[in-house]
Amino acid sequence: HVQLVESGGGSVQTGGSLRLSCAASLNPTSNYCLGWIRQAPGKEREGVALIYTGDHSAYYLDSVKGRFTISRDYAQNIVDLRMNSLKYEDSALYYCVTGPHCTDVVGCLRDWGQGTQVTVS
Repeated sequence: HVQLVESGGGSVQTGGSLRLSCAASLNPTSNYCLGWIRQAPGKEREGVALIYTGDHSAYYLDSVKGRFTISRDYAQNIVDLRMNSLKYEDSALYYCVTGPHCTDVVGCLRDWGQGTQVTVS
């Protein structure tokens, strides 16, 4: 059973920054997708940022490009999401996810963390 332990999140004013971290109980030498999705009340789930460990290629939701950065600490197998210039519409429950590939968002939805709330006001 894969464990994804999230930390970070919280409340911030518009224009502020937050960092989310996710520790994954996965073999750091294997290839898989790690990343973050979000869901706000009444809205569809969105793939925010994904990274494929095999080649470090990253995918970003168009609305977060230039503001969010996903990175991975290989040794500790932690994936971070640094979020800058936060907007009201970024408010959502953010989930750390993992799956076999990042070809599409569904490929990274095999396992989910508990979720961490991000509120921008």
